[in-house]
Amino acid sequence: MSAGLVALLDDISVLARTAAASVDDIGLAASRASAKAAGVVVDDTAVTPQYVQGLAAERELPIIRRIAVGSLRNKLLVILPAALLLSQFVPWLLTPILMLGGTYLCYEGAHKVYEKLGGGHGAHAEAEEQGLIDEDVVVSGAVRTDFILSAEIMVIALNEVADEPFVTRALILAVVAVAITVLVYGVVGVIVKMDDVGLRLAQRPSAGIARLGRGLVKGMPGLLSVISVVGTAAMLWVGGHILLVGTDDLGWHTLYGLVHSAEEAAHEAAGALGGLAGWLVNTLASAVVGLAVGAVVVLVMVLVARARKKPSAQAGSAH
Repeated sequence: MSAGLVALLDDISVLARTAAASVDDIGLAASRASAKAAGVVVDDTAVTPQYVQGLAAERELPIIRRIAVGSLRNKLLVILPAALLLSQFVPWLLTPILMLGGTYLCYEGAHKVYEKLGGGHGAHAEAEEQGLIDEDVVVSGAVRTDFILSAEIMVIALNEVADEPFVTRALILAVVAVAITVLVYGVVGVIVKMDDVGLRLAQRPSAGIARLGRGLVKGMPGLLSVISVVGTAAMLWVGGHILLVGTDDLGWHTLYGLVHSAEEAAHEAAGALGGLAGWLVNTLASAVVGLAVGAVVVLVMVLVARARKKPSAQAGSAH
Protein backbone atom coordinates (compact mmCIF):
# COMPACT_ATOMS: atom_id res chain seq x y z
CA MET A 1 0.00 0.00 0.00
CA SER A 2 2.77 2.41 1.00
CA ALA A 3 4.73 1.49 -2.14
CA GLY A 4 1.67 2.28 -4.26
CA LEU A 5 1.24 5.60 -2.47
CA VAL A 6 4.91 6.48 -3.04
CA ALA A 7 4.59 5.58 -6.72
CA LEU A 8 1.46 7.74 -6.99
CA LEU A 9 3.23 10.63 -5.32
CA ASP A 10 6.17 10.20 -7.72
CA ASP A 11 3.77 10.27 -10.67
CA ILE A 12 2.12 13.43 -9.33
CA SER A 13 5.55 14.99 -8.83
CA VAL A 14 6.53 14.19 -12.42
CA LEU A 15 3.25 15.60 -13.72
CA ALA A 16 3.70 18.74 -11.62
CA ARG A 17 7.23 19.26 -12.94
CA THR A 18 6.03 18.68 -16.50
CA ALA A 19 3.17 21.15 -16.03
CA ALA A 20 5.56 23.69 -14.50
CA ALA A 21 7.94 23.26 -17.43
CA SER A 22 5.05 23.72 -19.85
CA VAL A 23 3.99 26.90 -18.04
CA ASP A 24 7.58 28.15 -18.18
CA ASP A 25 7.75 27.34 -21.90
CA ILE A 26 4.48 29.16 -22.53
CA GLY A 27 5.67 32.15 -20.51
CA LEU A 28 8.98 32.24 -22.37
CA ALA A 29 7.27 31.93 -25.76
CA ALA A 30 4.74 34.61 -24.78
CA SER A 31 7.53 37.00 -23.73
CA ARG A 32 9.41 36.32 -26.99
CA ALA A 33 6.27 36.89 -29.05
CA SER A 34 5.48 40.08 -27.10
CA ALA A 35 8.99 41.41 -27.68
CA LYS A 36 8.51 41.07 -31.46
CA ALA A 37 5.38 43.24 -31.16
CA ALA A 38 7.18 45.87 -29.05
CA GLY A 39 6.91 48.57 -31.72
CA VAL A 40 3.14 48.27 -31.91
CA VAL A 41 2.95 48.17 -28.10
CA VAL A 42 4.83 51.49 -27.94
CA ASP A 43 2.47 52.82 -30.58
CA ASP A 44 -0.59 51.66 -28.62
CA THR A 45 0.76 53.21 -25.41
CA ALA A 46 1.54 56.49 -27.14
CA VAL A 47 -1.79 56.76 -28.96
CA THR A 48 -4.19 56.14 -26.06
CA PRO A 49 -3.50 59.20 -23.80
CA GLN A 50 -4.87 61.54 -26.49
CA TYR A 51 -8.35 60.11 -25.94
CA VAL A 52 -8.64 61.50 -22.40
CA GLN A 53 -7.37 64.98 -23.22
CA GLY A 54 -9.98 67.57 -22.33
CA LEU A 55 -11.87 65.26 -19.96
CA ALA A 56 -12.40 66.01 -16.27
CA ALA A 57 -9.58 64.57 -14.14
CA GLU A 58 -11.92 62.26 -12.23
CA ARG A 59 -13.15 60.70 -15.49
CA GLU A 60 -9.72 59.87 -16.92
CA LEU A 61 -9.13 56.52 -15.18
CA PRO A 62 -12.74 55.28 -15.67
CA ILE A 63 -12.44 56.02 -19.40
CA ILE A 64 -9.08 54.25 -19.61
CA ARG A 65 -10.58 51.29 -17.76
CA ARG A 66 -13.43 51.09 -20.27
CA ILE A 67 -10.98 51.26 -23.19
CA ALA A 68 -8.82 48.54 -21.56
CA VAL A 69 -11.84 46.26 -21.14
CA GLY A 70 -12.79 46.85 -24.78
CA SER A 71 -9.21 46.12 -25.83
CA LEU A 72 -9.12 42.85 -23.89
CA ARG A 73 -12.49 41.86 -25.33
CA ASN A 74 -11.16 42.58 -28.83
CA LYS A 75 -8.12 40.41 -28.27
CA LEU A 76 -9.69 37.43 -26.50
CA LEU A 77 -13.14 37.19 -28.09
CA VAL A 78 -12.55 38.33 -31.67
CA ILE A 79 -8.90 38.52 -32.72
CA LEU A 80 -7.60 35.42 -30.91
CA PRO A 81 -10.19 32.96 -32.30
CA ALA A 82 -9.95 34.49 -35.79
CA ALA A 83 -6.14 34.37 -35.79
CA LEU A 84 -6.10 30.76 -34.58
CA LEU A 85 -8.62 29.64 -37.20
CA LEU A 86 -6.74 31.43 -39.97
CA SER A 87 -3.40 29.97 -38.89
CA GLN A 88 -4.93 26.50 -38.72
CA PHE A 89 -6.85 26.42 -42.00
CA VAL A 90 -5.66 29.28 -44.27
CA PRO A 91 -2.23 30.32 -42.96
CA TRP A 92 -1.36 31.95 -46.30
CA LEU A 93 -3.89 34.71 -45.47
CA LEU A 94 -1.96 35.91 -42.41
CA THR A 95 0.67 37.82 -44.38
CA PRO A 96 -1.83 39.81 -46.53
CA ILE A 97 -3.92 40.56 -43.43
CA LEU A 98 -0.82 41.68 -41.58
CA MET A 99 0.11 43.91 -44.51
CA LEU A 100 -3.35 45.48 -44.54
CA GLY A 101 -2.92 46.31 -40.88
CA GLY A 102 0.57 47.62 -41.61
CA THR A 103 -0.86 49.90 -44.31
CA TYR A 104 -3.38 51.22 -41.80
CA LEU A 105 -0.57 51.99 -39.35
CA CYS A 106 1.30 53.83 -42.14
CA TYR A 107 -1.85 55.81 -42.87
CA GLU A 108 -2.35 56.70 -39.20
CA GLY A 109 1.25 57.83 -38.85
CA ALA A 110 1.24 59.83 -42.08
CA HIS A 111 -2.10 61.39 -41.16
CA LYS A 112 -0.65 62.61 -37.86
CA VAL A 113 2.22 64.20 -39.81
CA TYR A 114 -0.38 65.73 -42.15
CA GLU A 115 -2.25 67.16 -39.18
CA LYS A 116 0.97 68.60 -37.69
CA LEU A 117 1.56 70.35 -41.01
CA GLY A 118 -1.89 71.96 -40.75
CA GLY A 119 -3.68 69.62 -43.08
CA GLY A 120 -6.60 68.75 -40.81
CA HIS A 121 -7.80 67.98 -37.31
CA GLY A 122 -8.94 64.76 -35.69
CA ALA A 123 -12.55 64.31 -34.69
CA HIS A 124 -11.60 64.21 -31.01
CA ALA A 125 -9.67 67.48 -31.29
CA GLU A 126 -12.63 69.18 -33.00
CA ALA A 127 -15.00 67.95 -30.32
CA GLU A 128 -12.59 69.16 -27.62
CA GLU A 129 -12.41 72.61 -29.21
CA GLN A 130 -16.20 72.80 -29.17
CA GLY A 131 -16.41 71.53 -25.59
CA LEU A 132 -18.62 68.63 -26.69
CA ILE A 133 -16.88 65.43 -25.61
CA ASP A 134 -19.12 62.37 -25.47
CA GLU A 135 -17.47 59.66 -23.37
CA ASP A 136 -19.17 56.85 -25.30
CA VAL A 137 -17.87 58.28 -28.57
CA VAL A 138 -14.38 58.64 -27.08
CA VAL A 139 -14.37 55.01 -25.88
CA SER A 140 -15.76 53.59 -29.13
CA GLY A 141 -13.21 55.52 -31.20
CA ALA A 142 -10.35 54.40 -28.98
CA VAL A 143 -11.50 50.78 -29.04
CA ARG A 144 -11.75 50.85 -32.86
CA THR A 145 -8.18 52.13 -33.17
CA ASP A 146 -7.06 49.64 -30.54
CA PHE A 147 -8.66 46.82 -32.55
CA ILE A 148 -6.24 47.43 -35.43
CA LEU A 149 -3.24 47.74 -33.13
CA SER A 150 -4.30 44.68 -31.13
CA ALA A 151 -4.73 42.67 -34.32
CA GLU A 152 -1.20 43.64 -35.35
CA ILE A 153 0.16 42.62 -31.95
CA MET A 154 -1.63 39.27 -31.98
CA VAL A 155 -0.70 38.39 -35.57
CA ILE A 156 2.94 39.35 -35.00
CA ALA A 157 2.92 37.19 -31.85
CA LEU A 158 1.22 34.37 -33.76
CA ASN A 159 3.93 34.43 -36.42
CA GLU A 160 6.51 33.81 -33.69
CA VAL A 161 4.74 30.69 -32.38
CA ALA A 162 3.22 29.38 -35.61
CA ASP A 163 5.03 26.04 -35.24
CA GLU A 164 3.56 25.31 -31.80
CA PRO A 165 0.59 22.93 -31.36
CA PHE A 166 -2.85 24.51 -31.59
CA VAL A 167 -3.61 24.49 -27.83
CA THR A 168 -0.17 25.83 -26.96
CA ARG A 169 -0.60 28.58 -29.53
CA ALA A 170 -3.94 29.51 -27.99
CA LEU A 171 -2.49 29.64 -24.46
CA ILE A 172 0.51 31.71 -25.55
CA LEU A 173 -1.66 34.22 -27.39
CA ALA A 174 -4.04 34.47 -24.42
CA VAL A 175 -1.07 35.24 -22.15
CA VAL A 176 0.18 37.82 -24.65
CA ALA A 177 -3.28 39.42 -24.87
CA VAL A 178 -3.67 39.82 -21.10
CA ALA A 179 -0.05 40.86 -20.45
CA ILE A 180 0.04 43.45 -23.24
CA THR A 181 -3.30 44.95 -22.20
CA VAL A 182 -2.26 45.24 -18.55
CA LEU A 183 1.10 46.73 -19.55
CA VAL A 184 -0.24 49.25 -22.05
CA TYR A 185 -3.16 50.56 -20.04
CA GLY A 186 -1.25 50.43 -16.76
CA VAL A 187 1.40 52.71 -18.28
CA VAL A 188 -1.29 54.92 -19.85
CA GLY A 189 -3.01 55.26 -16.46
CA VAL A 190 0.25 56.35 -14.85
CA ILE A 191 0.94 58.85 -17.64
CA VAL A 192 -2.44 60.58 -17.57
CA LYS A 193 -2.47 60.88 -13.76
CA MET A 194 1.11 62.08 -13.44
CA ASP A 195 0.12 65.74 -13.43
CA ASP A 196 -2.45 65.13 -10.66
CA VAL A 197 0.24 63.38 -8.62
CA GLY A 198 2.50 66.35 -9.26
CA LEU A 199 -0.14 68.80 -8.02
CA ARG A 200 -0.57 66.86 -4.79
CA LEU A 201 3.18 66.64 -4.23
CA ALA A 202 3.53 70.37 -4.93
CA GLN A 203 1.22 71.05 -1.95
CA ARG A 204 3.37 69.09 0.50
CA PRO A 205 5.24 71.06 3.20
CA SER A 206 8.58 69.50 2.29
CA ALA A 207 10.43 71.82 -0.11
CA GLY A 208 12.10 68.92 -1.96
CA ILE A 209 8.86 67.01 -2.51
CA ALA A 210 7.03 70.20 -3.53
CA ARG A 211 9.80 70.94 -6.04
CA LEU A 212 9.47 67.44 -7.46
CA GLY A 213 5.71 67.90 -7.80
CA ARG A 214 6.09 71.20 -9.64
CA GLY A 215 8.65 69.56 -11.91
CA LEU A 216 6.18 66.78 -12.77
CA VAL A 217 3.43 69.28 -13.57
CA LYS A 218 5.73 71.39 -15.76
CA GLY A 219 7.22 68.36 -17.47
CA MET A 220 3.98 66.62 -18.43
CA PRO A 221 3.21 68.67 -21.58
CA GLY A 222 6.71 67.96 -22.87
CA LEU A 223 6.39 64.27 -22.00
CA LEU A 224 3.07 64.02 -23.83
CA SER A 225 4.61 65.72 -26.86
CA VAL A 226 7.52 63.27 -26.84
CA ILE A 227 5.09 60.34 -26.49
CA SER A 228 3.07 61.68 -29.44
CA VAL A 229 6.20 61.91 -31.61
CA VAL A 230 7.35 58.44 -30.53
CA GLY A 231 3.89 57.06 -31.27
CA THR A 232 3.86 58.56 -34.76
CA ALA A 233 7.38 57.30 -35.47
CA ALA A 234 6.43 53.85 -34.16
CA MET A 235 3.41 53.72 -36.47
CA LEU A 236 5.54 54.53 -39.52
CA TRP A 237 8.40 52.24 -38.50
CA VAL A 238 6.26 49.23 -37.58
CA GLY A 239 3.90 49.67 -40.53
CA GLY A 240 6.76 50.08 -42.99
CA HIS A 241 8.65 47.09 -41.58
CA ILE A 242 5.54 44.90 -41.82
CA LEU A 243 5.15 45.89 -45.48
CA LEU A 244 8.82 45.25 -46.24
CA VAL A 245 8.79 41.80 -44.68
CA GLY A 246 5.38 41.01 -46.18
CA THR A 247 6.44 41.84 -49.73
CA ASP A 248 9.52 39.66 -49.27
CA ASP A 249 7.37 36.78 -47.98
CA LEU A 250 5.10 37.15 -51.01
CA GLY A 251 8.05 36.83 -53.39
CA TRP A 252 8.79 40.50 -54.15
CA HIS A 253 12.36 40.55 -52.85
CA THR A 254 13.81 43.71 -54.42
CA LEU A 255 12.83 46.36 -51.86
CA TYR A 256 13.53 44.22 -48.81
CA GLY A 257 16.80 43.11 -50.40
CA LEU A 258 17.95 46.73 -50.80
CA VAL A 259 17.15 47.53 -47.17
CA HIS A 260 18.82 44.34 -45.98
CA SER A 261 21.95 45.11 -48.02
CA ALA A 262 22.12 48.64 -46.57
CA GLU A 263 21.64 47.19 -43.08
CA GLU A 264 24.52 44.72 -43.56
CA ALA A 265 26.78 47.45 -44.99
CA ALA A 266 26.12 49.66 -41.96
CA HIS A 267 26.72 46.71 -39.64
CA GLU A 268 30.13 46.01 -41.19
CA ALA A 269 31.17 49.69 -41.36
CA ALA A 270 30.32 50.51 -37.72
CA GLY A 271 32.54 47.87 -36.12
CA ALA A 272 31.65 47.34 -32.45
CA LEU A 273 28.47 49.38 -32.92
CA GLY A 274 27.48 47.40 -35.99
CA GLY A 275 24.34 45.92 -34.43
CA LEU A 276 23.01 49.34 -33.46
CA ALA A 277 23.95 50.88 -36.80
CA GLY A 278 22.27 48.07 -38.73
CA TRP A 279 19.12 48.38 -36.63
CA LEU A 280 19.01 52.15 -37.14
CA VAL A 281 19.35 51.76 -40.92
CA ASN A 282 16.60 49.13 -41.01
CA THR A 283 14.35 51.25 -38.77
CA LEU A 284 14.92 54.43 -40.77
CA ALA A 285 14.29 52.64 -44.07
CA SER A 286 11.12 51.07 -42.65
CA ALA A 287 9.92 54.50 -41.46
CA VAL A 288 10.59 56.03 -44.90
CA VAL A 289 8.62 53.24 -46.58
CA GLY A 290 5.85 53.68 -44.02
CA LEU A 291 5.70 57.43 -44.58
CA ALA A 292 5.65 57.01 -48.37
CA VAL A 293 2.86 54.42 -48.31
CA GLY A 294 0.94 56.36 -45.67
CA ALA A 295 1.23 59.60 -47.64
CA VAL A 296 -0.27 57.92 -50.70
CA VAL A 297 -3.20 56.62 -48.65
CA VAL A 298 -3.71 60.05 -47.01
CA LEU A 299 -3.72 61.70 -50.44
CA VAL A 300 -6.32 59.23 -51.71
CA MET A 301 -8.50 59.76 -48.61
CA VAL A 302 -8.26 63.56 -48.92
CA LEU A 303 -9.18 63.44 -52.64
CA VAL A 304 -12.12 61.12 -51.90
CA ALA A 305 -13.33 63.43 -49.11
CA ARG A 306 -13.14 66.45 -51.42
CA ALA A 307 -14.97 64.59 -54.19
CA ARG A 308 -17.76 63.75 -51.75
CA LYS A 309 -18.04 67.36 -50.60
CA LYS A 310 -18.48 68.78 -54.10
CA PRO A 311 -21.88 67.17 -54.85
CA SER A 312 -23.25 68.16 -51.45
CA ALA A 313 -21.97 71.74 -51.90
CA GLN A 314 -23.54 71.92 -55.37
CA ALA A 315 -26.81 70.57 -54.01
CA GLY A 316 -26.76 73.18 -51.25
CA SER A 317 -26.16 76.03 -53.70
CA ALA A 318 -28.97 74.79 -55.94
CA HIS A 319 -31.42 75.18 -53.06
